[in-house]
Amino acid sequence: MRAPTARAGWLSVLFVALALIIVASIALGSKTIGFGTVFHALVHDTGSTNDIVVRGLRVPRTLLGLAVGASLGLAGAVMQGVTRNPLADPGILGVNAGASLAVVLGVFVFGVTTPLGYVWFAFAGAAAASIAVYVLGSRGRRGATPVTLALAGAAMTAFLGSLTTAILLNDSAVYSTFRFWSVGSLTGRSSHVLIEVLPFLVVGTVMALASAPALNVLGLGDDAARSLGQRVERARALAATSVLLLVGGAVSAAGPIAFIGLIVPHIARAIVGPDYRWVMPYSAVLGAILLLGADIIGRLVVRPSEIEVSIITAVIGTPVFIAMIRRSKIAEL
Repeated sequence: MRAPTARAGWLSVLFVALALIIVASIALGSKTIGFGTVFHALVHDTGSTNDIVVRGLRVPRTLLGLAVGASLGLAGAVMQGVTRNPLADPGILGVNAGASLAVVLGVFVFGVTTPLGYVWFAFAGAAAASIAVYVLGSRGRRGATPVTLALAGAAMTAFLGSLTTAILLNDSAVYSTFRFWSVGSLTGRSSHVLIEVLPFLVVGTVMALASAPALNVLGLGDDAARSLGQRVERARALAATSVLLLVGGAVSAAGPIAFIGLIVPHIARAIVGPDYRWVMPYSAVLGAILLLGADIIGRLVVRPSEIEVSIITAVIGTPVFIAMIRRSKIAEL
């Protein structure tokens, strides 16, 4: 059992690391700008090219990465707690598949072509898919169990994915527009996109943190949780709703980004143990650090071009996750 003081100390260290990553995200990029110029641009807006790059592009991009990374990390921790499955990912609820289909329909039917236009379609699709998965997973005598939720999510993902593919294969123009969102990126998103989804991310964060004690009890099993007075269905519904808000908002703003929600909770548990009251804040901070760090790498490795952040997270996440499986026996976490 890790002492609370040690947990708080390591969390403080992570916040310092996050602050440094934020500074680096604003200061570094495909265009070389001196630190003095960056600081001047943050304090004084003269309208120069460097000021536009720093204030108009890098700052909104950094804030969006901070919000999306924290949301995906937190949602991943909740998802693994709800399903009691350490391999679970927020996509298991069909969120990504629902968002993707809704964006495709928005482009195909309504001609939406901008990130700001994707937001509400993606969020609506994510919400509808998540609700459908929960309703399907709740049918039966035992209600919404981890197994039924996982099976319902897999079935919904396959079904929605087939519909999305069918539309894309029959309309190359829709595919051309959709692929820029589907790759998962922080590039080209204005501050208005973050403003649109921020209320959902804030509410989802509050709900997720509030569900932490219940997730600790649910980890003992449904029967044990009920014997301890826990209202299992209500607790699971609260946690699932927080995942919907967090992942729906994040995916609608930045597109589907892999591995953040999958590996970050395992890193958090390795540091603080299984207590979700600590796993959740750690996952949020680690998620933001990982996503912003990956975005910085994507900007620097092929300057003056860029690599989308979802590609970097996949490159980083795959070997890390394989190593975690081999070294930690992940099924025991």
